[in-house]
Amino acid sequence: MALFRSIATVGGWTMMSRVLGFARDMLLANVLGAGMVADAFFVAFKFPNFFRRLFAEGAFNAGFVPLFAGRLATDGRDAALRFAAEVAAVMTTALIIFSIAVILAMPWLMYAIAPGFAEDPVKFDLTVEMTRVTFPYLLFMALIALMGGMLNSLERFAAAAAAPIFLNIVLIAVLLLVQARVFPVPGYALAWGVAAAGLGQFVWIAWACKRAGILTALPRPRLTPGVKRLFVLMVPALIGAGVVQINLVVDVILASTLREGSVSFLYYADRLNQLPLGVVGVPSGIVLLPTLVRQLRSGAAEAAQYSQNRAIEFALTLTVPAAAALIAISGPIVTVLFQRGVFDAGAADATASALTAFSIGLPAYVLIKALTPGFYAREDTKTPVKIAIAAVALNIVLAVILMQTLAHVGIALATALAAWMNAALLGTILVRRGHLTFDARLRNRIPRLVLASAVLAGGLYTGAKYLRVWLDGGEPERIAALILLVVGGGVVFFGLAAVTGAVRFGDLREMMSRK
Repeated sequence: MALFRSIATVGGWTMMSRVLGFARDMLLANVLGAGMVADAFFVAFKFPNFFRRLFAEGAFNAGFVPLFAGRLATDGRDAALRFAAEVAAVMTTALIIFSIAVILAMPWLMYAIAPGFAEDPVKFDLTVEMTRVTFPYLLFMALIALMGGMLNSLERFAAAAAAPIFLNIVLIAVLLLVQARVFPVPGYALAWGVAAAGLGQFVWIAWACKRAGILTALPRPRLTPGVKRLFVLMVPALIGAGVVQINLVVDVILASTLREGSVSFLYYADRLNQLPLGVVGVPSGIVLLPTLVRQLRSGAAEAAQYSQNRAIEFALTLTVPAAAALIAISGPIVTVLFQRGVFDAGAADATASALTAFSIGLPAYVLIKALTPGFYAREDTKTPVKIAIAAVALNIVLAVILMQTLAHVGIALATALAAWMNAALLGTILVRRGHLTFDARLRNRIPRLVLASAVLAGGLYTGAKYLRVWLDGGEPERIAALILLVVGGGVVFFGLAAVTGAVRFGDLREMMSRK
């Protein structure tokens, strides 16, 4: 399957999930707003999600996919499946023990996760109880990551990409039942919904693996040489692949010390910022890693260089204009999507400011996803961890400094700046090692892309001024104004991109079909 056709497959399912996610968040804003219960739920949801992205999607994928895909290419399917079963047995046992320990230790852990909540005993206790309910979600997600890595290595990307849809469907259903007063306590209902969604996703992926003929029985847990090698690769990758997630947890810790609602403002802003990251950045990393492993194992270094360049080009072509648009019209976007019910104008303004700051780092977040496979495909997980440590340190220092004057916006801006440093160092080291050479096509396109995106931002900002009456009107007028801005901005950008040569649609067709 073509590299970019695979990225489009993953991105398409992710887009559907993110659209449902926006529907979910609109309901969340309407039902919970940005108050105590919302803050408690977002922390309870973010805690297992942090470990999911750090262990399951980050460190685990960084170690498992190169080893599994490598065995698949050199030793055959049976050897690869035996290795996967050995890993699954050890991982399941370890995660059950870890989950029990975390649930029992939750009151003490909460002082580290959200220390500011300790000032409000009711809020603190509510968050502890809800996090205990949501934490088993991690076990399901870790097993899904293993089975999804197996499917991805076999170029079966759709099932794993579609799995997150279950979470959004379940939470939307819970929120509708809360609105109908079927569930009188919304926080607990949502927490149980997260746990149920994890089980649903696990069943879905297991069924997909059974259809692919790769669902095997678990052996007795043993630290075989293959499992030990995986853990060796995972240890440094825990930080290297999860630096963005670490930074976001730091954001929550610091935001919990600010005024009530700060955690929620950052959550809603990050959800909007995550749309292009999820649709472009995450799929690029998922597809690129097994592709590079196969190309490097077969000695096709030139093909690997080509794949890396095109992944970077594809990522920037979509995320640079997306960042420009989010910065230019963050206010109208947040207002149309979230300002209703108990989510008032003040909450919308605070969220829009955070969105602007997060969006500055959007291209960097995506570049990290496109660059790290260049290390992991070569079984180098140590270099990214060194870069990650520096990025985390920078994020903490900047956040503490900037939040003094910019409050929660300073926290978001610190995360964006740290991401740029992370991406710059990853790219620089790959270039110096000779693992990445920016080809003429990429060097030619980037300045033109930046120019077209700058014009887009100016056009959207001006258009929003002219449509201010509609944007300040009722909900139908606001929605119509935002649609006009998005459609008009798209026409301006793609027209200018075609004229300047920032995007050549013939190349896009080639990228979708090239083997």
